[in-house]
Amino acid sequence: MIVNNHEIVEIMRIGKITENALKRSVLKPLKTEFKNKISAAVGTDCAFSEEEKTFSTICPYTEDIKDVGYYAVIKACNGLFSQGIEPDQVNVSVLLPEEAGEQELKRIVNDAILGAKACDVVYTGGHTEVTTAVNRPVVTATSVGTKAGNNIFLRKGKPGDALVISKWIALEGTAVLANEKFEELSQKYPVPFVEDARSFKEYMSIKTEMDVAIAVGISAAHDLSFGGVFAGLWEMASRAGCGLRTDLKAIPIRQETIEICDFLEVNPYQLLSGGAVLFATDNPEKLVSELKSNDIPAAVVGELTEGNDRIITNLDEVRFLELPQADEIIKVLS
Repeated sequence: MIVNNHEIVEIMRIGKITENALKRSVLKPLKTEFKNKISAAVGTDCAFSEEEKTFSTICPYTEDIKDVGYYAVIKACNGLFSQGIEPDQVNVSVLLPEEAGEQELKRIVNDAILGAKACDVVYTGGHTEVTTAVNRPVVTATSVGTKAGNNIFLRKGKPGDALVISKWIALEGTAVLANEKFEELSQKYPVPFVEDARSFKEYMSIKTEMDVAIAVGISAAHDLSFGGVFAGLWEMASRAGCGLRTDLKAIPIRQETIEICDFLEVNPYQLLSGGAVLFATDNPEKLVSELKSNDIPAAVVGELTEGNDRIITNLDEVRFLELPQADEIIKVLS
């Protein structure tokens, strides 16, 4: 905090803003001005416009990475998939620094097209600008959908629900780090090992597991993303208005992720986790079985509980889950 003309001004951290700042400065004025016409909230992956009858989600990608267009589009679409909504289209805004060349723009657009094809959605265009306001590319994808037949948008988890995670955590972060730090990592690990980690980007879409989960029946789903699985767990409990208990050893994680995060000194539990979904369900055995029948690994990692305590166990160690922190990817790429 700093004092400016006798007024206390809070300096915000780099990365995704804190939950308290989001509530105070974004959600509160939205709800005051538009009341029930929109539905953005902590722990939701998209918002609904009552007047236009559309669902939408926005994903800004501010890290300067090679596949930025691909990840921005996939993550925007995942925000709708995670609520059982089929995206109709995606728009992409690209802000480029003044020293950027046209070849960089072509690469971003081509990557965004690949992301749209992977999600089977139409890339309808957007806005492109070169500006002195940024010193690296800023890509923002907005996904819009109107098909809401089996959506779970208004559902919340409840105490007693089991928590299930599909695939593995930190897939996105591992793929990004393996790509951006390929030469450095290849000095430590065999090249095929690092190549496998780079290929984790192929796991990014969550459409299939959402189709399976909705068919089975779930209380809620949350697309894991910025801040990693710890942020996702906190947001799931916040949305449900309850506590949780999770076993750290039960959270699924790839060995490539463990090795790369250890080498780069980042916490995999607070690392970009696109490609994985956190489910709340009262029938975890059936959900895990059906996901595995569709070649999607899944594991029960804990449960939602009465009260407000959010607890992580690790063998004999018991500690409280902290408020979501800035994503660990910032430590390496910023």
